[in-house]
Amino acid sequence: MSPSSTVEDQFPPGTPVCITSLTHRRDRSIEARVVGVIESWDRLATGSWFAREKDDRLWLDRVRLRKVDGEITLLVIDDATSIARLEPTPTS
Repeated sequence: MSPSSTVEDQFPPGTPVCITSLTHRRDRSIEARVVGVIESWDRLATGSWFAREKDDRLWLDRVRLRKVDGEITLLVIDDATSIARLEPTPTS
């Protein structure tokens, strides 16, 4: 992997993945895992009136994921998120 490669380059649309997100609490951490196939990557504004940064908005990296049951989910990718590539499941 080259230093200039991005997470989007490493996991292009169509890649089956397991995304693990870690939320830190005062006395513990909560781990959530989602398995699916990447549909797209986006950088979207939060829509929050109090979060300000570029163009007076806070922009977050997000991945659109199609889960095994067909549900589409949009996940925020941050420093507490890890992505693991899965082997494609054979179709019968």
